[in-house]
Amino acid sequence: MEENKQNETKPNEQRPKRRFRPHNKGENRENKERTQDKNQESKPRYNQKFKNTDKAKHGNRQAPKENNTELKRVVDINAKIHHNTLTPHSQVHVNPNGKVRITPIGGLGEIGGNMTVIETQNSAIIIDAGMSFPDSSMHGVDILVPDFSYLEVIKDKIAGIIITHAHEDHIGAMPYLFKKYQFPIYGTPLPLGLIGSKFDEHGLKKYRSLFRAVEKRKPIRIGEFEIEWIHITHSIVDSSALAIKTEAGLIFHTGDFKIDHTPIDGYPTDLNRIAHYGEQGVLLLLSDSTNSHKSGYTPSEASVGPAFDLLFSRAKGRVIMSTFSSNIHRVYQAIEHGIKYGRKVSVIGRSMEKNLEIARTLGYIDLPQNIFIEAHEVAKYPDEEVLIVTTGSQGETMSALYRMATDEHRHIKIKESDVVILSAKAIPGNEGAVSNVINFITKSGAKVYYQDFSEIHTSGHAAQEEQKLMLRLVKPKFFLPVHGEYNHILKHKETAISCGVNEKNIYLMEDGDQVEIAHNYMRKVKSVKTGKTYIDNQVNSTISNDVVLDRQNLAENGILCVVVQIDKNKQSLKEKPKIHSMGIVSNKETMGFNKEIEEFFELFLKNCKKELYNSQKAMENEIKNALRKVMFKRTKKYPSIIVSVIF
Repeated sequence: MEENKQNETKPNEQRPKRRFRPHNKGENRENKERTQDKNQESKPRYNQKFKNTDKAKHGNRQAPKENNTELKRVVDINAKIHHNTLTPHSQVHVNPNGKVRITPIGGLGEIGGNMTVIETQNSAIIIDAGMSFPDSSMHGVDILVPDFSYLEVIKDKIAGIIITHAHEDHIGAMPYLFKKYQFPIYGTPLPLGLIGSKFDEHGLKKYRSLFRAVEKRKPIRIGEFEIEWIHITHSIVDSSALAIKTEAGLIFHTGDFKIDHTPIDGYPTDLNRIAHYGEQGVLLLLSDSTNSHKSGYTPSEASVGPAFDLLFSRAKGRVIMSTFSSNIHRVYQAIEHGIKYGRKVSVIGRSMEKNLEIARTLGYIDLPQNIFIEAHEVAKYPDEEVLIVTTGSQGETMSALYRMATDEHRHIKIKESDVVILSAKAIPGNEGAVSNVINFITKSGAKVYYQDFSEIHTSGHAAQEEQKLMLRLVKPKFFLPVHGEYNHILKHKETAISCGVNEKNIYLMEDGDQVEIAHNYMRKVKSVKTGKTYIDNQVNSTISNDVVLDRQNLAENGILCVVVQIDKNKQSLKEKPKIHSMGIVSNKETMGFNKEIEEFFELFLKNCKKELYNSQKAMENEIKNALRKVMFKRTKKYPSIIVSVIF
């Protein structure tokens, strides 16, 4: 109580003033500084002695301006450093007379068929020799390989063939190339192993002596070029980019790539080595354009594992997994999940068996032998204990999966309890074939997982952000986007421009374009002959262009065969002509059609030139030309016409 009383205020007493603490401390400080300035103005000025003492004590008022000048100077220096790191090629001392020519023989304006020649005046190398797939109009054609005509021109200066990786679109043409020309082949072990297997099939085993296995990160001299293989990730193991030193400067070729930080084998893209060459200064970059329209990043190969695990855990019957036979890590993941869920593994399909065996033999994958069973042993095991790994993800009619789906396989037939996984995306042009095999499988009652279950497949090609990273690491002066159709390389060009490559330093090539590059220019100098050679894989032989054209004409227009006996004296028919047609009219229209042809002959023989009766060949040609006009008038098509005249 006493304490409260002491605190009470008497009526006439004023409370003590409280110190005012404004919420805006900055504003209060500013007001205080203004008051101090006014007080300073009212005080007498310091004499010179005190002014100097004050400067010494508090610093020169001009110091901030001097500090800003120094900071600006360092900013300018750093800007120059940044510029130099973006354009290290401009700092490189080069041979002013050095120049090199790049000629794509295949791989541009298409998916597949990759083959490129790099040459100086005295030396040349070939990078890859791949195959591509035919379109539906190329009847009886299994694969296409590049036209090797230009190699005949430069064969005396070719120092070797350089292999980036073992996909068919990069090595599939090698046997057909070696049937004409033989050069040393440089590559890492898996590509050489798969090429060797092809040579054995084609009777070229003796040329294995030309194999030169290379070590990565170890440059070797080949002709006038010094080449280093650099590890990159792709959808096949043991893939490489190339650093190629030439007299004109450094050329960097990415090969097919993506930047996978969690690959199955634990060996990511060698970004350190790529950056090393980028710092040295790269004159020219050739880079994979396949996925240039895809934004973001391509998922890791490891992302397929969880999807496999889910499907395998749910499967009550057999699991049938089909992918590219060259995708060793995809096959390896499927087999690992088969083992996890207690399944025996049957590998079916010649190329799948061959590739897996080579990868195991060379030590790229490690799998116990006792998990494998033959196709004829599958029926001995319960369905829930079987995994079948097979070819046919592209719907090929001769593949094991297609024959299983159509009940043509000797040992395996698709049934209702099966789970079929197509762990691959259709190559452009193969969509129809893939759709057909899916239809056959679903008619059997089996469950098919394809693109609607997207996690079961991931691409092996770089998306835009990975392409940007490659461009930023390499920092090339000139850029040639490769591997893809025109729309792919055009999009890659746009990406390169956004990463600082000068638009005038980018050229969009087509097959046959020969581009010359020196330290200060890049230009097209000429075009060379290119094209495709048609291959029948059933007999491993080429098919002539005219044969393919004849097949196309027969399929589109049909054929008309006529045998006619003519009485030269009477200048008329001895008997009715024998007429056979296919693909022109239906069976029920045949009689009316034949009648028209008979009437044509009667009219033709009355009005033809007399001298035609003196030459069988001249008469046949004249009849063929006249029939051609009649057929076009009737059908609006030009069928193949065969005429045999008997006098």
